[in-house]
Amino acid sequence: MAPGSVILHTESSVGFGGQEIRIIAESRWLIAHGWRATILGQPGSRLVTEAARANVPVLAVRMRGAWDVAAIVALRRHLRVHDVAVVHTHSSVDAWVGGLAARSLRLPIVRSRHVSIPIPGSRAFVYRLADRIITSGEAVATIVRGAGVPAERVVAIGPGLDTTRFHPNVSGAGVRTELGLRGPAVGLVANIRGSKGHAYFLEAARSVLAQRPDARFLIVGDGIGFDDVRRRVKEMGLESHVVMTGFRRDVPEVMAALDVLVLPSVKSEAMSQVIPQALAVGTPVVGTTVGGTPELVRDGETGRLVPPADAAALADAILDLLRDPARARTLAQRGQALVLAEHSIDATMARTLAVYEAARATRRGT
Repeated sequence: MAPGSVILHTESSVGFGGQEIRIIAESRWLIAHGWRATILGQPGSRLVTEAARANVPVLAVRMRGAWDVAAIVALRRHLRVHDVAVVHTHSSVDAWVGGLAARSLRLPIVRSRHVSIPIPGSRAFVYRLADRIITSGEAVATIVRGAGVPAERVVAIGPGLDTTRFHPNVSGAGVRTELGLRGPAVGLVANIRGSKGHAYFLEAARSVLAQRPDARFLIVGDGIGFDDVRRRVKEMGLESHVVMTGFRRDVPEVMAALDVLVLPSVKSEAMSQVIPQALAVGTPVVGTTVGGTPELVRDGETGRLVPPADAAALADAILDLLRDPARARTLAQRGQALVLAEHSIDATMARTLAVYEAARATRRGT
């Protein structure tokens, strides 16, 4: 597929987390490398706002449900007028809307699966609309294949790392000064919702503080659980030890300011974006054995890995890294070499373009 071709990403979610950030990052890469990309989202959604801010062309179409005829007709019209080469869908509703519109014009469809939760049999059929499925890691690919999707249609491609922003020379000094961080800093950078394990992070923080009262804990991000987590911080008496920053755009500098990045996911974690980002700047990582995290964090080799929903194990792993900074640095350096070599956005987008071409070949052959 030659540069200049039009790729349309569709996303019906109104939330804004790693999935939506990945869509924008990949669209920006396509545009920077000669392709044309457009993001279709819900009117007024954060995705549409952030995509426009990133100078990615956007199309706002209300998608009320899987069989929203008005949305399908509007999208079909856009596909024809703008000579779209590939439709890349991301969530359930837009997978139906985008898939049906594209199928009506015999256009190739690529569907992404970003989460590591099981696919009910009643929802598996939508994947059959797509010519190819991209999953965020091998763990998710296994789930999709298990739902009955032919293995040859499924390709595991994790999120790409922007090495122009996340690299070993990023400094966290400014963030540490801004936030008054003088001792060890342990952070959780994620959309705030139950699956990310913020409750266990706070329990672990209390245990760590019993041995390292000089430590400070950062919760970076926003989301539907923000107020609940803030209330929990107050109830636990951790207000002087926990900083809730809200959404930040300077994520590379935030990562570099940390002594440990923690991602205590309890479910639905595919291949995280924040773990490669932390490792790329040289920050040690503690993750859980959920979804695709073990594909990046190998316990005792590239970081520390603990069971999900286990605050005691989480605290022990954090303390282990804080007690031995030299070992922690060695683990981070090994992880850094892995992500810089295998997970750059250039590498992942080369694989994604190959998937687009395979989808086009499939459609031409039908």
